[in-house]
Amino acid sequence: MFYPNAKHTRREFLKTAALAGAGLALGAKAVDDGPLPKRVLGRTKAEVTILGLGTAPLGEARGDPKEAEKIFGEVMDRGVNYIDTARIYGIAEEVLGNLVPARRDKLFLVTKCWVESAADAEKSFTESLTMLKTDHVDLCHIHHVGGKNIDKVLAADGILEYLVKQKQAGKLRFIGMTGHCSPPKFLKMLETKQIDVVMPVMNYVDRNIYGFEEKVLPECRKQNVGVAAMKVYVGIKGGFPNHRNGKVGCVTPPERLQQALAYALDLEGVSVAVVGPFTLEQAIQNVEFARKYKPLTEAERNELLAYGKELAPKIGPRYGPVA
Repeated sequence: MFYPNAKHTRREFLKTAALAGAGLALGAKAVDDGPLPKRVLGRTKAEVTILGLGTAPLGEARGDPKEAEKIFGEVMDRGVNYIDTARIYGIAEEVLGNLVPARRDKLFLVTKCWVESAADAEKSFTESLTMLKTDHVDLCHIHHVGGKNIDKVLAADGILEYLVKQKQAGKLRFIGMTGHCSPPKFLKMLETKQIDVVMPVMNYVDRNIYGFEEKVLPECRKQNVGVAAMKVYVGIKGGFPNHRNGKVGCVTPPERLQQALAYALDLEGVSVAVVGPFTLEQAIQNVEFARKYKPLTEAERNELLAYGKELAPKIGPRYGPVA
């Protein structure tokens, strides 16, 4: 989800600068190189772009809201329809509130609640609808399931029961869960048969640490639960402690970013990879990666996986416990 603070070659810099310049010159109009590929998001039957816009980096950085609005708008206008946000993402929902109303019917809008109880979920979810200036979202996640007390989540006065009621009331279409760690908790939640979409950490390195691909993805496929992959670039260096510091860079070097995205999209059952930019240049680069996506060759995959296996013990379980 995060990016390296990398030095580009002159050719790379000129190319990305030209793309960024084109976007700015056109205002809100996208450079049209054809539509972004779409996939069906599991049993939701919704068609979503294979790239999702993550809003955490810019939202939590709490920088210039106008700059964030420009970047979010540019991504949307380049065809990305899966928009991922959360109440705890700083100014993200506030900024999106200036963009969503005019585009609402074109977006698959996602928010999250980082709570366990129904009472706390009601407060969080109501605030999200207000900030986003909409009367419903397409998907609401139970945020960071790996860090939750699942018994509280599943209690009669827990968040899951609250979200089921909001689904019945038409305030959200689907219920999901996200998380970085503890795959067994995901399996417990999937037993409820109430989860429509899952967004776990899935990348070529963490497959050796948390192993969501091996432990959770098969059950998602069995239930036709939609899957959105996050941290596809292996996340920020150092994990959560550096979560809001984009300058430290991400684990994946710049020359491997496109392959890292392809790895996630190659996983059977994954419909969308959610990536959050810090800059307009990064945002446009992500869209171009998605537009040019093609599955890794066997040789490319083997080489990337070997690299990831080498990195895994160096970075370790920085997002919390495996079990």
